[in-house]
Amino acid sequence: MSHVGIIGTGSYLPEHIMTNDDLSNFLDTSDEWIRTRTGIRERRISTDMTTSDLAYEAGVRALENSGLKSEDIDLIICATITPDYFMPSCACIVQDRLGAINAAAFDLVAACTGMIYGMVTAEQFIKSGMYENVLVIGSETLSKVLDWEDRSSCVLFGDGAGAVVMSKSRDGGKILTSKLESDGSKYNLLTCSAIPLQNPYVNIDNSKEAKIEMLRQPKIKMFGQEVFKYAVRTITDNINYILNKAKLTKEDITYIIPHQANQRIIEQASKSCKIPIDKFFMNLDRYGNTSAASVGIALDELLSSGQLKRKDRIILVGFGGGMTSGSILLEWS
Repeated sequence: MSHVGIIGTGSYLPEHIMTNDDLSNFLDTSDEWIRTRTGIRERRISTDMTTSDLAYEAGVRALENSGLKSEDIDLIICATITPDYFMPSCACIVQDRLGAINAAAFDLVAACTGMIYGMVTAEQFIKSGMYENVLVIGSETLSKVLDWEDRSSCVLFGDGAGAVVMSKSRDGGKILTSKLESDGSKYNLLTCSAIPLQNPYVNIDNSKEAKIEMLRQPKIKMFGQEVFKYAVRTITDNINYILNKAKLTKEDITYIIPHQANQRIIEQASKSCKIPIDKFFMNLDRYGNTSAASVGIALDELLSSGQLKRKDRIILVGFGGGMTSGSILLEWS
């Protein structure tokens, strides 16, 4: 019997590696300070590739792994908070470059939970019968929206892209259950501003504050301690929800792929869930927080490692600005 699941994965990281020591050349920080607080040793920074460039490369690899051709794709969803343009969408640019002439395409914004939101959205399109094959990509060039003078935030993030091809299939990663949630009351905990209101009717006085508002640039701002608490709680709640919904025990889960934000968050969630830390797959030491790309990159690396066996169950869980969170239970077949 066929099911909706993942039939191919792919990822792409820029070549340029920025280490913690590189950051200490222009910030009041050190390798030890960053590692002990985040678990991050290095991250990838794009020097010449845009978000759509990274998305395209990850999409090509996912397509190759799926065995499908670009013409077989009915829909492309790109999750990103750092698109090349307000319009066109990153997904439309990728559609053109892939030659996916039969695909609809749109972008989706759920910050670091973007890949999970995209996959659940794709699942519903396939279940409804509207589309058969969907390419979901999480892609970010966060380096362009970082405040490189803020050592509390710029040390956390990196650039990259992850992708999955989803379809009805007897093979691959079967989606057993999923959950999406949002808490807009906490929207101000993690933000990146857009263009301020500017038109002939806006009443702009000569105050310093008004001029600063007009000149502001989009930069990530974060209330770190509050985000930490939200992250631990929502990872724990999502994992417990998935286990209860699927009537599984913690021992039934082979791996958990969390959003790769901070090692301390994952360690605290591990303790809160009473699940051994070695079940949590982590690669944040090499890539940092790649936002919407994070879960896709980690899933591709886990699958490429050859560690998964038939009937292994994996929980994908994420959290991000919005605030948003979500989780997916996969069974490998």
